Amino acid sequence: MSSLGDLARAHWPWSGAEHGPLPALLVLLTVVTGIVDAVSYLALLHVFVANMTGNVIFVGFALAGAQGLSAAASLTSLAAFLLGAILGGRIAGRVGAHRGRHLRTATAIGLPLALFAVVVAAVAGTPVSTTTRYVLIVTLAIMMGLQNATARRLAVPDLTTTVLTLTLTGTAADSRLGGGAGGHPRRRLIAVGAMFIGALVGALAALEVDLVLPLALAAVLLATTTIVAHRQSREDAGWARAGGSSAGRAGASHSASARK
Repeated sequence: MSSLGDLARAHWPWSGAEHGPLPALLVLLTVVTGIVDAVSYLALLHVFVANMTGNVIFVGFALAGAQGLSAAASLTSLAAFLLGAILGGRIAGRVGAHRGRHLRTATAIGLPLALFAVVVAAVAGTPVSTTTRYVLIVTLAIMMGLQNATARRLAVPDLTTTVLTLTLTGTAADSRLGGGAGGHPRRRLIAVGAMFIGALVGALAALEVDLVLPLALAAVLLATTTIVAHRQSREDAGWARAGGSSAGRAGASHSASARK
């Protein structure tokens, strides 16, 4: 078992002490993004709660008269997401000097939102009413805005947890075929894979069972992230210090530029 663990650590593209447990935890949060966006798109008026680029486009489509889309739902999601991002910024201002405590605090605040969404979905049942849809859109979009702002401040390279367009662009453009030095394709492929798995699981659960199951799974992953971040944050490790090394600052710069 130890040899398998050593092999996994050797091939983990964020290996080393620079970011500690943060990459693995952010991969879990990327799965959460796939789950909740699957739920929101398939069951909540064809709207995203994490992919805001899609919502901006949906608003344009809806105003042009496209069927099956709601400008009001997309705008509500956008507003709630921004509210969550503001909350995430405030949290970073208070505990952002310690990245472990920062992640723990953010996910501990996001967890009640996820649990509230589970309760709403369970009580409302199906078919989902308009009021229930908007309650879930607001709740989940705030949660995703908070998560996105947190990932941005944590600045782990290639793990934004909610955005993949520039991740995929970097994979292709930085490849040797694209004239680059190769970059870190494994990091990016793990991020893409995590989002895909979340979307697949979320869609299957929402379509074949009900909304409660995928939302409950998202809550479990958030709870896991909170617990692990709490336990790891008891130690004042080097990875927990924001900008604590030149490599960390370089990673932060790369991650920030990738989100522009």
